[in-house]
Amino acid sequence: MNILWELYTTFVKIGLMTFGGGYAMLPILEREVVDKKKWATSEEILDYYAIGQSTPGIIAINTATFCGYKLAKNMGGVVASLGFITPSIIIITIISSFLKNFSHIAAIGHAFAGIRIGVCALVLYSVIKMLKKNANTVGKFSVFFLTFLAIAVFKISPVIIVIGVGLLGIILGRIRNA
Repeated sequence: MNILWELYTTFVKIGLMTFGGGYAMLPILEREVVDKKKWATSEEILDYYAIGQSTPGIIAINTATFCGYKLAKNMGGVVASLGFITPSIIIITIISSFLKNFSHIAAIGHAFAGIRIGVCALVLYSVIKMLKKNANTVGKFSVFFLTFLAIAVFKISPVIIVIGVGLLGIILGRIRNA
């Protein structure tokens, strides 16, 4: 099968199963890209998540772009990204044409409330899985905890946090390798 077609169809499938935004799709993306297709390792996908989070745009699209680029350079990145957004464009177009007519129905509101809770569980699962893989030493857990405090308690900008922990990683890496 042509790699571009395989990228497109794989990311259409991931995009079709993604509800609740970028973080909710991380377990699905990892299962498809790492476990099934073997297009990336667990470490690479975590790097894609980290870069995708710290660059402009949605983490899911950024991750799809990185995966596609790894396999087929620029065209692979474009095709994987288009594959990921195709289902969303179709679904949003259909829903928006009908939602106004049905938004007053209580069952619709309850369905959305249930979906929001399910998405929270998916995000929490991804966070716990990433935490286990990355915060596996006292030092790394300390960085995680201090970062969490900086955002949650002290309301420091995520941009400053990402730049700060990136610089900290470079410094600690150089100290360790010196």
